[in-house]
This record gives sequence, C-alpha cells and structure tokens, in this order.
Amino acid sequence: MTTPRGETEDLLRRLAPQVLGAVVRRYGHFDTAEDAVQEALLAAAVRWPQDGLPDNPLGWLVTVAARRLTDLLRSEQARREREDAAGRRALPEWRLAADADAPTAGADDTLILLFMCCHPALSPASQIALTLRAVGGLTTAQIARAFLVPEATMTRRITRAKHRIRDSGLPFGMPAGPDRDARLRAVLHVLYLVFTEGYAGEAGLRRDLTAEAIRLARIVHRLLPDDGETAGLLALMLLTDARRAARTAPDGTPIPMAEQDRARWDAARIAEGVALVEAALSRGAPGPYQVQAAIAALHDEAPSAEATDWPQIAALYEVLTGMSDNPVTLLNHAVAVAMSRGPRAGLELLDGLEGDERLARDHRLPAVCAHLLEMAGQRAAAREAYLAAARRAAALPRRRYLNARAARLGDDA
Repeated sequence: MTTPRGETEDLLRRLAPQVLGAVVRRYGHFDTAEDAVQEALLAAAVRWPQDGLPDNPLGWLVTVAARRLTDLLRSEQARREREDAAGRRALPEWRLAADADAPTAGADDTLILLFMCCHPALSPASQIALTLRAVGGLTTAQIARAFLVPEATMTRRITRAKHRIRDSGLPFGMPAGPDRDARLRAVLHVLYLVFTEGYAGEAGLRRDLTAEAIRLARIVHRLLPDDGETAGLLALMLLTDARRAARTAPDGTPIPMAEQDRARWDAARIAEGVALVEAALSRGAPGPYQVQAAIAALHDEAPSAEATDWPQIAALYEVLTGMSDNPVTLLNHAVAVAMSRGPRAGLELLDGLEGDERLARDHRLPAVCAHLLEMAGQRAAAREAYLAAARRAAALPRRRYLNARAARLGDDA
C-alpha cells in the first residue's frame, strides 16, 4: 500500500536525527555520516510513497545509510591513499548495521547530536546552520533562504562546521560535569537564536524557523524535564509565539502589543507556557530564560494593555539586567520603567545607552526613545526620533510603520 508523500516527509523529518545519531554512535565519521544519512532519506522519500512503509522504518534508514557510508569512506580512503589506516579500522559493512538503531543507555542520540552541533569550537552561525541541517532536517537551500545568504555560502559554512567537529576528535557521547552544562547553555542559545530570527528577524516572520525552534526545544525538554532553563526557554517561545497571529497587519506592518487584538492570541499556547514557567520557577534559582518567560506570561495573561502589571515586569527586568547587560534587555527595562513610573524615568535610563556601540546602527534605540518622548508629550522630538529609527530599520514594513508614526505626529502638529 502506498503512503501519502506528506506523511512520508513528516516521518522522515522525525527520524532523521535518530538515524544520524545511530550511525555516528556506531561508526563515527560525523561529517561523512551526515551525507550518507541524507542520501538514505532521499532514497526513502522516493521509494516509500510508492512501495509503502517498511516494517521498521528506522532500521531501514540506518541500514541504507550504513551501506552508503561504506561507499563514501572507501572513496575517501582511496582518494587519500590511506589503505593502511583503513585496514586497521572496521568498516560499517563488517558490522551488523541493524544494531545501530538499538536504544542507547542513559542518553538520547538526538540530544547528543544537538550537543555535537553546538560544539564550542564552532561559531554561533555555524552552530545554527549545523543544528538545522543535522537535527532539524532542513536542506541547505532552506537554511540559506532563511538566513538570506547564497546556498553556496551556506554549503561552505556547514561543510567547514562538519570538518571542524571531525578534526576535534570529539567522541559521540553525552558530555559530563561542567562541560555538559556549558554545552547545554550553547544548545539553548542556538535554539533561542533560531526562534528569534524566525520571529523578529529583519526578513519578517518566518514560521518555519519558529516552528522548528519550538519543535527542537520540546525535544530537549522531553529529554531533560528537570532542567529549569530548558523549560523556561520552551515557555518563552510558546508565550511569545502565542501572539503571532495579532502581531502584524495584512501588509506585514508590525502592530504594537498595546494595540493587538488579544482575542487572536493562542490561549492554548499561553496556558502551556504559563504552566511550564510556573513549574520551573517553583524549583528556585531561576535563570534568564525563566525570567524572560515570566515577563512574557505577565503580558499574555493581562486582559488588556492597561491591566498589565508593569511594576512587576519592571522588577523582573531589573533582575534580568543583573544577569546580563544585553542592550535589548536594557531597552525593554526602560520601557517597563516608563510604563510603571512615567516616561521621564524611562528616558533617564535611555540616556546611558546613547554611547553603546552595540546599538549604534540599530533602529530600536531611537524607536523606544520616540515612544517615550511621545508618552511625555514631546511630539516634535518624538517625530524626529521616529524618522531616525526609520532610517536605521532594514525591513520595509518596519520602516513603513515608523514613518507612519512620525507622519501622524506631524499631522497632529
């Protein structure tokens, strides 16, 4: 019986990291194994819709990938004239490939793959690309389109990342102790960056990236259910993504949270996110993702912008700024202070950010300044700040929004 192509694609995407993890765990050669698994997935995408699913899809994919890995290793060994080394190393065909899909003891291959893809020797850009490729199952072309770079550039980035992991000699296994904690922080940071690029990147809302980040965060939370920051990150994503439908106008123009139709917010996601963050915070010693999720929960649970608990949000941002000097956090803190104690108090906090080089070309600093100046009744200064922010904004919808705010103030004058 044939299998619908859409169902096959969904299944292959779920199985891809398990197959890659099984092959790498058994045979090593991460960079070559990833190519072999991609060819096995392509073969399945062609054959399964016509022939139907095999009895053991995971075992089928592992076996095909192992055979292809043998061919690739032989080719590589011949090209590099490494027959002696090859003679001392067992090739995949000399082993029972079916055993590669056996469950591991105490660790999940998908989580180990995430740790490998977020190796500290890689740049954040390479970590993101390799994670989306090896664990997310996205093609190189899809990743290149998401980050607005040529496919050839992304291909080189992924290839260099795989070679660096290969050259590092990193064994396929779960890191222990402090190294595990550091690598987990890197994994969470990569997933946060993927989500942020999809939700707030200059290319506009990318549902594929936000959905992939949430999917991978769910996997990590399932494997590490007692880790508070993992739960906090998933909660933050859910609570933020819950506002997606009301976030932009039909033409892509952003709608401020205070003006959004809250009836369009996703109540189920809000409930799930609130439950996650409450459970995480109950364990004590919250990290930055848990604090950000708590802030998002206060926004999402408020029945209106006027009913938002701004003093508590300002207090949470105060805690967050003590954990990091991230300039966006400082901007958000200024807004929260302005909403709870008045615009002049917020503007005083912005004064300290004028010389921050990280915000020198960013539209957000003049945009926030314009908003607070407008709240303070300084319309002419607010108009100039909106125009300055529009000149810095890269995305057309955002420029359109900022210019419209400036024009409205000019019309009022």
